[in-house]
Amino acid sequence: MAQAYTQETAQHPGDAPRPTGSRVRRLLDGLRRDRGFWRRGLVLAAIAVVLALVMIFHAEIPNRVGNLGSLLETFLPWLGLLVPVLLVLALVRRSASALLALVLPVSVWLNLFGGLMFADKSGSGGDLTVVTHNVNADNPDPAATAKDVAASDADVVALEELKSAAVPTYARALAGTYRYHTVQGTVGVWSKYPLSGTKPVDIKLGWTRALRTTVAAPAGRVAVYVAHLPSVRVKFNSGFTAGQRDDSADALGAAIAHEPLRRVILLGDLNGTMNDRALAPVTSQMRSAQGAAGDGFGFSWPASFPMARIDQIMVRGVAPVSAWTLPRTESDHLPVAASVKL
Repeated sequence: MAQAYTQETAQHPGDAPRPTGSRVRRLLDGLRRDRGFWRRGLVLAAIAVVLALVMIFHAEIPNRVGNLGSLLETFLPWLGLLVPVLLVLALVRRSASALLALVLPVSVWLNLFGGLMFADKSGSGGDLTVVTHNVNADNPDPAATAKDVAASDADVVALEELKSAAVPTYARALAGTYRYHTVQGTVGVWSKYPLSGTKPVDIKLGWTRALRTTVAAPAGRVAVYVAHLPSVRVKFNSGFTAGQRDDSADALGAAIAHEPLRRVILLGDLNGTMNDRALAPVTSQMRSAQGAAGDGFGFSWPASFPMARIDQIMVRGVAPVSAWTLPRTESDHLPVAASVKL
């Protein structure tokens, strides 16, 4: 008996229709049907807006209470780390409002620091290479630190936080490279070129932590200032205590303002960043070599995990060509260097 075979068209109960369209389309369709997509995450959106406003108006945050403004400005670039945190939270919450609000702090941060983060402004050449290093008074191996600094082959080296008992060690270790040197209090200069007009600079501390000298470089004379401003402290009961440093910054700024030579270089540990308004008496009349010709932020402290650039090379009347940090020594600061054109 003949049998006719026909195609079976019925679906089994367990069969399910296959989804059509791309995953992106299905996701967008799902989001359109999600009525809370824009309403969720309003708190995250508000935090993103506040973060942007803090970065925009950081100079308006008062210093009257615990020097909060200066504390914020010292670590201002690190506020950018909050952006990826907010981004993850916005994605978890599936919040369009929070995602859209993040555009504001991202734009502000890039405007403030994008040039430092992503642009290498360093060039080649230069008439004079300078290095500054806070060597740490408790440095366990001054001779090794001096040799590390001398290996940079800089023309001028400034050292801060020199303990009197360690000065002969630094002098011996650097004598082979630098013929001329002067030490005033706890700061010193070692130079390949003659020094003259050396004198201490009074920064209102009662002892010497700053000096001024003239370097007779082949391309011309330049006034070199070396300064170590007072340390600051972050205390639970009093905030960011920086009053003495601020007074010293005023005095240093006044000394530089009255400098008769057109070319001026400031080297030292200023215990503050270029963003810190308290250093305005100095920063308002000089350029940062790192900001003008460096690659990246150039953080110098603490050496174990640099978070801020408090060691500065600043210039007036000369053109920065390049700026960089040197390898770690036995100090808790990194040495910083710059090449300038006189």
